[in-house]
Amino acid sequence: MSLSKSLTVSIAVAGLAFTVASTSSVAQSADRPQLSGIWSNASRTSLTRSRGVELVVTAEEAQEIVANMAIAGISRENIEAGPAIDPETGAPPAGARDFGLRGYNLFWTDPGSTLARVRGEFRTSYIIDPPNGIIPRLDEPTYDLNRPQFGARYLTGVADTSGPEAIPIAERCLIGFGNTAGPGMMGTLYNSSYQFIQTDEYFMIMVEMVHDARIIPLYDSAEEARANRRPEELQQWLGDSAGWYEGDTLIVETVNINPLQMGQSSVPISPYGKITERFSRYADEEIIYQFTVEDEHLYSQPWTAELSYYPLDGRIYEYACHEGNYSMPGILAGARRAEREQASN
Repeated sequence: MSLSKSLTVSIAVAGLAFTVASTSSVAQSADRPQLSGIWSNASRTSLTRSRGVELVVTAEEAQEIVANMAIAGISRENIEAGPAIDPETGAPPAGARDFGLRGYNLFWTDPGSTLARVRGEFRTSYIIDPPNGIIPRLDEPTYDLNRPQFGARYLTGVADTSGPEAIPIAERCLIGFGNTAGPGMMGTLYNSSYQFIQTDEYFMIMVEMVHDARIIPLYDSAEEARANRRPEELQQWLGDSAGWYEGDTLIVETVNINPLQMGQSSVPISPYGKITERFSRYADEEIIYQFTVEDEHLYSQPWTAELSYYPLDGRIYEYACHEGNYSMPGILAGARRAEREQASN
């Protein structure tokens, strides 16, 4: 198989819009889902749900739930009350719990306006199995993912500045935050836009956040896909994915995800686990997307999430994550200066 014969990329520089075109025939078999297009999975639904909450709610209940939701940790009432920062009092003091939180208001966010709709149902969580909507984590995992906690860093602005490796991979613009590119793809605060390109030999997923691209080779069967895995030493971002069709569903199985990504992922697996994604064309304007996480080192059972993609009327635009972004060198330079000043006293 040749990637060059299957995909070409053209860049409209003036508009900063990216268009990906296929130069080989898009799969037209009747039993294959037609997936090419520009899609969005933006919604206000989260991966898990609280105990006792039903998976499916009415449209009226969904509207009420969304009306009372916080955005980026700030309550709806707080956001609507006025500017994120009161000009009379200025910014919160450095290290305060809302120092970083106040960097966002509604102008900067676009998480969707409704709960996730799947087959016409409003869902309160992506997880559909287990039925309680809770990730079945083991009380005592048999593998240590070495998962750092960055919540306080985001809220206070105070954190480890020893070097670039101390800064989260999304903040370093290596891959998008919120598991946008997956495996286990979910929407986030903004830029939940995707372009799918389907050919006879590849399935390509272009993710606006942060211009991640998954180029997935397709095979005739699961056995052939698994026989063509990359070497285990290649622990790449977004993992080693291979796909095949089962009836009207595209199956994508991913293993061997970069351990650093897994340590900061909302859908973690150990080096021994796998994530299986399923894409089905449910209607002209809906793709049903499922992913199942299997890892006996972290979970008591496999668990499955489900959401839908809907057509996006527009383009995938450049997500310029690092261009003109001076935050990381500024953070590190400031820390080195503080160290020098402390040493000279």
